[in-house]
Amino acid sequence: MKRAINFHPLAVGVMLACGASFTYAEPALEEVTVTAQKREQSLQEVPVAVTAIGEDALLQNGISDLTDIQKLSPNTTLQASRGTNSTLTAFIRGIGQQDPLWGFEPGVGIYVDDVYIARPQGAVLDILDVERVEVLRGPQGTLYGKNTIGGAVKYVTKKMSGDSRVSVSGALGSYNQRDLKVAGSAEIADGVYLGGAVASFQRDGFGENVLTGDEQYNKDIFSARVALEFNPSDTLWVRLAADQTSDKSAPKHGYRLAPGLGGEPVLDSVYDTESNMLYDNLVETSGASLTAEYQLNDSITLKSITAYRQGETETAIDFDSVNRPDFDVPAFYEDDQTTQEFQLIWEGDNADLVSGVYYYTGTAAGAFDAVLGYLANVPTVGFPLTQQVAGSVDTTSLSAYAHYNWSFAPDWNLSLGGRYTRDEKDASVFKGNFIGVYSPLFAGKYNPGQPAAVFAGALTDYENSDSWGEFTPHFGIDHQISEETMVYATYSAGFKSGGFDMRGDASQLPSTVDGFDPETVNTYEFGVKSDLFNNRLRLNAAAFRADYKDMQVTVQQFNAGGGFSSAVLNAGEARIQGIELEATLAMTDNLLANLALGYAETEFLEFISGGVDVADQRDMQNTPDTTAMFQLNYSMPMQSGAEIVFNPTISYRADTQIFETPSILDQDAYTLVDMTAMYYSADGTWQAGLVGKNLADEEYRIAGYAFGGAFDTGFYGAPRTIALTGSYSF
Repeated sequence: MKRAINFHPLAVGVMLACGASFTYAEPALEEVTVTAQKREQSLQEVPVAVTAIGEDALLQNGISDLTDIQKLSPNTTLQASRGTNSTLTAFIRGIGQQDPLWGFEPGVGIYVDDVYIARPQGAVLDILDVERVEVLRGPQGTLYGKNTIGGAVKYVTKKMSGDSRVSVSGALGSYNQRDLKVAGSAEIADGVYLGGAVASFQRDGFGENVLTGDEQYNKDIFSARVALEFNPSDTLWVRLAADQTSDKSAPKHGYRLAPGLGGEPVLDSVYDTESNMLYDNLVETSGASLTAEYQLNDSITLKSITAYRQGETETAIDFDSVNRPDFDVPAFYEDDQTTQEFQLIWEGDNADLVSGVYYYTGTAAGAFDAVLGYLANVPTVGFPLTQQVAGSVDTTSLSAYAHYNWSFAPDWNLSLGGRYTRDEKDASVFKGNFIGVYSPLFAGKYNPGQPAAVFAGALTDYENSDSWGEFTPHFGIDHQISEETMVYATYSAGFKSGGFDMRGDASQLPSTVDGFDPETVNTYEFGVKSDLFNNRLRLNAAAFRADYKDMQVTVQQFNAGGGFSSAVLNAGEARIQGIELEATLAMTDNLLANLALGYAETEFLEFISGGVDVADQRDMQNTPDTTAMFQLNYSMPMQSGAEIVFNPTISYRADTQIFETPSILDQDAYTLVDMTAMYYSADGTWQAGLVGKNLADEEYRIAGYAFGGAFDTGFYGAPRTIALTGSYSF
């Protein structure tokens, strides 16, 4: 059981300078299979920058949800957003989505078994019966259902086959962590399999509301999925799947970085608050999908993916973090989506083709109050003001894509791809002033027994629609220069459609009713993939450049009269260029050294704000110029046949700017130290582990709001945690 050799070979490391001798017995790295190009291939044959993390690597890194993947993939940011445990902030190579407001398009696509997850709410997916996770960097459109401009994260769950299985796993750890997962599958008829998994993730808070003792940063999540797979014939495979997740964790309020307007002091712990918003928080997502694969003949496979998803979120955001409604925001979001994708996959002797059509229709809606109670003490106003924002956007997207690979000469391959996307959006947007605290929509829950604020007039009230079409090409060439090494060069274009700002204030910016335009990126990549020294060293590297145009940037600020306004601007142009290195060295049969290194040089070439180019005062958000991870993976066999695997990890992120504009929120460089030790029984039926994360107890900020002084609040990564894990299969 050489589990160290099974450790995933990307997110990993080279130690040529460590003095390792090559006179040992001949260890070798195993092949890694991915489906980044919609068919099973060796990772080393795929001319794409992709990190693949298999089941053993997920376990040995103590990965419990999507955010833990961040350290293993260069130039990648995957973090829990503000306010909840399950809303995702995702950036790859500088492109992503900071603002999780309804109606915005994410820059990084999340897929579960080829089903696209359109909204960041609920996208911090827990690892539940997952075979592997793939992170693809750069625009994705000629191979994937939904065009995504920055990259994609793909969950691949296990297909059912063979004997019945049941596994029970859990964890007990710091802050009263109590996790339990049960998964299983069985053949209920000839060639018919039923399987599923349920999980509960519980943890007390890292901090508290000092006013009441209620928890902050706790975790209360329940997830379940079920699937039915069957083969009606030798050429047809069908899967029907459904899932549901409910996050009832407490609202996660920010840590105030300056004294409150009433002189309230800054609290001692960054995980504490003194919020007056003592309300339930809820994020629920669910979905169902039907996937069918038909082997028409030895060369052609037809595939259909039909899916429906929906989600609801109720949340409370306290921008002031004091026991008054100085700046409180209660909100709810809801969305649904229906997608249909048809694929035709052809494989010939020296060529292959992936092609398809994709249809998406969905509605995203929501509302929130911006309760500005502090205005009662502003002489020019003299009363509390509530500004309500409400609206919805209906999106219809239809696209066709194709990706053709041709081995035109021995060891040479050409890839040509293209996608045409047509998006249409219909929006309804309202913003109005209410005199008082909490509008009638929220007063019953957030201010019971008190009169609701009185409507004082609309600032924005319109319905509009627009559509955009774009062709995005792909071109690539790769050459197997030797049995050990492949080099490649690619060009890919990315596109993200325009839209309408749900917060838009037409009284301040009349053009908001016209919406904002799409953004595009042209990405060039040069890479090498190699297995050297008789497969002892796997070294993959890529250099890239992305020319980013018409970037969609959200600007939020207080008006001179005390109100709150927002604008989404096509701010200008930027250039992102850098390098990525991922490697694994099998130092001995039992010891791997792993390294992942990313460097991104970002520059705004144009950033128009208020008619002025302020490019020299802006920088890319959530994109440190350097990310790095070094790891050792040591497997210690025992005479009984059991095995212990030790996995110490150091990960580093350079200075990070939270928004494009520098602010007090910006985080200095920091390093995290993690360590796992896993025990595997000789018969493979059970395992136990000790998982330590952030062992140096580093304090680091991952998100926040920057509205100035008393309204600057930050959100922080988890402190030091240690957990005892275990699982049993039968």
